[in-house]
Amino acid sequence: MKKSGAAEKKRVRRSTGAVQNGARDPNSDTPPRKQAAKKDVFQVFAEKVRDHKELESRWAVLQETRVEYFRGKDFVGFLRNHPELKDILESDRNSEPEDIANSLLRKNLLLRCDRVVKTVRPGKKKLSTWPAHLEIFSDQVFSENDAFFAWTFVKRRPLWQTLLSFFWPVLTLAICLFPIYPHRCKLIILYSCAGLLLLFLSLLLLRATIFGLLYIVLGKRVWFFPNILAEEATLRELFRLCPKKDEEERPKWTTRLFYAVVAVVVILLLRHHAPDEAARARYQKRVSNIIDDVLEWSPTLALSGMMEKQQTVVNATEPDNSFTDRSQTNPEGEAPTDETGASSASDQHEADVTENTEDREQHKHHEDV
Repeated sequence: MKKSGAAEKKRVRRSTGAVQNGARDPNSDTPPRKQAAKKDVFQVFAEKVRDHKELESRWAVLQETRVEYFRGKDFVGFLRNHPELKDILESDRNSEPEDIANSLLRKNLLLRCDRVVKTVRPGKKKLSTWPAHLEIFSDQVFSENDAFFAWTFVKRRPLWQTLLSFFWPVLTLAICLFPIYPHRCKLIILYSCAGLLLLFLSLLLLRATIFGLLYIVLGKRVWFFPNILAEEATLRELFRLCPKKDEEERPKWTTRLFYAVVAVVVILLLRHHAPDEAARARYQKRVSNIIDDVLEWSPTLALSGMMEKQQTVVNATEPDNSFTDRSQTNPEGEAPTDETGASSASDQHEADVTENTEDREQHKHHEDV
């Protein structure tokens, strides 16, 4: 009787569980576990839109966190130009861009933000198109008018970023092991790094020269490679050649004249205080000696130098020991007298110390040469 009652209870529990599972989703044919594992269509849609290159976006700081954001009007224009992306939403494929954006906001895939600086800065006609600092907007509703929206989910890392994160420690270790590289490898690395540094400095000097000439002559502010020194720019934005549009007022002619005079004075001062040929040759020789010391250093030479120093110290201490043995007994086998023995011992000791000092200084001089 007890076994039949327990079996009856198990049947009742199974039947109630089946009823509850059927009440959860009566129109679905897929099992509940597969439904839970199925990814949200809005999540997939958000990832596709974010990875698309034609949706213009920027990076900004939101509450001490760097976020990627876009403008509301750009989102609407993007979906109108690419309606095929709506097919990911399945039943919501016919929704308007505003409704899709509101759904993303409700699912916490987007966050509406507002600019921190809401006043026009002195010398500018309007607010910045892409602000660098944002704050959370109170009303989380989509809008096209001066509204910014930040992605809240973590972007999938491509394969090259994963490989790069793996090779960073390897590169750091390779830099630390530079002194033991072969001489030819040292030369290749040295000239490659020097060439890249020279290229970067030449680029900065060229863009500054073009900016100064256009500013003084035409009153235009034109910066080629505008994001080359930006801290929060992506790799694609970093090497963008096209200059930014000048949104500031045209400078007055007095200001341009003042900067022209300052530029001429600085050039004349630099030319007047430029080093002569002898100073330049001395500096070049000093730098070349430092570079040669770095390139020609090797563990073998370092170990051989240490062994030579140890041998020199041993050779310097041997005469002192032999001298003490000779000073204790004279050639006839008798102990020296106090006066003559002490004076001769002191004179001999001073002579040996002087000779050892001269030998060490001469050896040190040869090592420096």
